Amino acid sequence: MNVTGQSAVFGRRKEPHTIIIARGDQIRHFTVRPWIAAFLGSALAAMAIGYLLATSYLVLRDDLIGATTARQARMQQAYEDRISALRAQVDRITSRQLLDQQLMETKVSELLQRQTQLSQRHGRLGPLIERAESEVGTQPAAAPAPVEKPDQHADATGNIGQIAQTYSVASLSAGDTRPFSLWSTRSDPLPSESSADRADKLFVSINQSLKNIENDQLTRVTTLADNAYKSADAITQALAAAGLPVDSDFGKSDSDVGGPLIPLDSSMIFDSKVKELDEALDTLDQLKKEARRLPLANPAPGHSVTSPFGVRTDPILGTAALHSGMDFRAPIGMPAKVTAPGVVTKAGWNGGYGRMVEVDHGNGFATRYGHLSEIDVTVGQKLNAGDVIGKTGSSGRSTGPHLHYEVRHNGEAIDPLRFLTVGKKVEQYL
Repeated sequence: MNVTGQSAVFGRRKEPHTIIIARGDQIRHFTVRPWIAAFLGSALAAMAIGYLLATSYLVLRDDLIGATTARQARMQQAYEDRISALRAQVDRITSRQLLDQQLMETKVSELLQRQTQLSQRHGRLGPLIERAESEVGTQPAAAPAPVEKPDQHADATGNIGQIAQTYSVASLSAGDTRPFSLWSTRSDPLPSESSADRADKLFVSINQSLKNIENDQLTRVTTLADNAYKSADAITQALAAAGLPVDSDFGKSDSDVGGPLIPLDSSMIFDSKVKELDEALDTLDQLKKEARRLPLANPAPGHSVTSPFGVRTDPILGTAALHSGMDFRAPIGMPAKVTAPGVVTKAGWNGGYGRMVEVDHGNGFATRYGHLSEIDVTVGQKLNAGDVIGKTGSSGRSTGPHLHYEVRHNGEAIDPLRFLTVGKKVEQYL
C-alpha cells in the first residue's frame, strides 16, 4: 500500500484514510479525504436529528394540535365577546337615540297642543275682551297685562319647527347619547354644547314664552272681571245710596253667599275665569240696562237751576208752596231732550204746566217737561234717551222762559237732584 497525499495539520502529518475492498483476485482501495468524512458525518447527524424530530412530531402532534385549537378557540371567544360588547353598546346608543327622539316628539306635540290651545283661547277672548272694554271702559285699577298677539303664536310655531330640526340632527349623532329630562331648566352654556343641548334650551325658552302668554291671558281676564264687578258695585251702591230701586239679581242669591272663585283643578282655571268674566259682564250689562231706564241724565246740561225741588215762595202769589220739580234757565226755542228711554203718555196743554210732555220710563218712573213753546212728539211714541221732545218756552203758569223738569215714581214727585247726582256718579260706567 502506497502512502500518498500526505498533509500537515498544525505542523503534524496526518495520514489519509484508505479503504481496501478485496473480492477474489480483485482488490480495490479508496482514499477518504477528511472533508468527505466530515460531510458524511454531518449527513448522518442530520438524518439522525431529522429522524428524532419526525418521531417527536408524530408522538406530540395531537398535543400540539390540541393546544393550537384551544388557543384559536380562546382568540375566537375573545373576538366574539368584543363584538357582543360593541353590539350591545350600539344597541344602547340606538335605544337612547330613539328615546331622545320620542321625548323630542312628545315635547313638540305638547308645545303644538299648548300653542293651539292658546290660539283657541285668543279666538274666544277676542270678542269677550272687546265686549269687556266696551262695557267696562277705562278703570283706575292696575293696568291689565296685554293679551298675546297672533305673531307670538307664529313665532312659537316657528321655534317648535326649529326645535324639531335641531334635535333631529342631534339624534343622528352617535357621540351624543345623553337623555334629557322633560323641561330641563339648565341655562348655563357648556363649552362642549351639543345640538341636543341647544334644542333642550330652545324647548325651555318656548315653554316659558307660552307660559307667559297663558299668564297674560289669565291676568287680562281676571283684571277685566274685577273691573266689571267694580263697575257693577259702583252703579249698585250709587243707586242704593240714592234710594233708587234697580231690578237686578247682582250680588243676590237664595242663600246670600259669595266669595272669589277658586277652581280645584288648575286646568279649569282659564275656563272658570272666562266664565266668571262672562257672568260679570252679563251682570254689568243688566245693571247698565236697568240704570239707563232711569232718568239720570241732565235735561239741560250747562244751564243753571233757577228753582230747586221743594217748598218755595210761589213766584206769582208770593206764598209758600211746593215746587214739584226743578227749573232750568233756558232761552225760548232751545231743544228739550228726554232724559231716559220711554213712551210718551201725554203731549199737549196741561193747566199750569202749559205745553207739557210726559214720558213713561217703566217701573213706575216718569218724567215731565213743562212750559214748552213747541211739542214735537205724539202720545204713544217711543223715545230713546236724548231724543228731542220739543222746544223750551214760557207757556202756562210761568214768569219767564225756562224748562220745568219733574221726576215721578208711581205718580209721586221725587227730587230730580237725586237722579242727577247719581247720573254724575255712574256716567263713566254707562
